[in-house]
Amino acid sequence: MNTPAHLLVGAALFGRKPGKAPFAAALFGSLLPDLSLYMMVSWSLFVQGFSPRVVFGEFYFSEDWQQVFAIDNSIPLWLVLLGLALWSRKFWLVALTASALLHVGLDFFMHAGDGRPNFWPFSDWVFHSPVSYWDSRYYAGWLAPVTFAASTVSCAVLMPGRGWVARSFVSLLWFAELWTTWRMLTFF
Repeated sequence: MNTPAHLLVGAALFGRKPGKAPFAAALFGSLLPDLSLYMMVSWSLFVQGFSPRVVFGEFYFSEDWQQVFAIDNSIPLWLVLLGLALWSRKFWLVALTASALLHVGLDFFMHAGDGRPNFWPFSDWVFHSPVSYWDSRYYAGWLAPVTFAASTVSCAVLMPGRGWVARSFVSLLWFAELWTTWRMLTFF
């Protein structure tokens, strides 16, 4: 899924309890599995000046980058952290870890050829899904509208009872998902 879709779905499922903390934690947890990617891509593109072709064609698949992705996309690690969060009885921490685990779990089934080793530290095996959220060769033309619909439903679930700042942020995420879905369907 696109990152905005992850944030919307994670917040809709785990950030609906009253108060700002569960909502913010679910948003942040939904971002965490992709955060290293954004940081490494930004550094490589804008500071080091590498081309997108090098960053996404070489660096992304390099052993060093894949090791970082193995850690922040580790299903066993997120399960342990979710267990600790449940044990602590801090709902904001449950929202954070559950939304991160949801992100990793959804991505597990939506990465054809660009998956990540999701079972660190036990294995470096990578599941190559038959579907992709972005690659039209692997049914992205069918999957992208489904993830966009899930984002739209999540947006509708999140709007009631929120302040204008939260509603504006949710709307911004929805428009970001609309834009990325359109770009992927048109260019990939």
